[in-house]
Amino acid sequence: MDGGQMEDRQELRGIQEVADSLGITPRTLRFYEDKGLIDPHRVGNSRIYTKRDTARMQLILRGKRLGFSLKEIQEFLDLYDADPGHLEQMRVLAERCRARTEELQAQREALDLTLDELAAMARQACERIEQLS
Repeated sequence: MDGGQMEDRQELRGIQEVADSLGITPRTLRFYEDKGLIDPHRVGNSRIYTKRDTARMQLILRGKRLGFSLKEIQEFLDLYDADPGHLEQMRVLAERCRARTEELQAQREALDLTLDELAAMARQACERIEQLS
C-alpha cells in the first residue's frame, strides 16, 4: 500500500469519532445527512466519513453558529463544489457576511433600547417603592 492509500484510509472515520471530534452528537450528523448537506459513505449500516465530509460539517456548524439558515449553507456548499477557484463562493460569502452583520447590528440597537427602557422602568419602580414605604 503506498503512502497516499494509507493516508486515505486514515482519513476515514466512523460516526462517533467524527461527532466527538466536532463536539456534536451522532444524531446531529444524521440530521445534516437527512438534509442533504453531507453524504457519508456506507459500509453496511455504518456511516464512514472522509476528510471532506468532516470539513463540510465544520463549515455547516460555523454557518449555523453565525446565524445562517440551512438553505444559505446549502447554497454556499453548492458553490464550493461548482467553483474550483472558489471566487464566486467568496463573493457570495462576503455579501452574506455583510448582510448578517447588518442584521445583528439592528438587533443590537433594538436590544440596547430595550435594556435602557427596562432600566428606566426599574428605577421608576424603585422610586415608587421608596415613596410608598
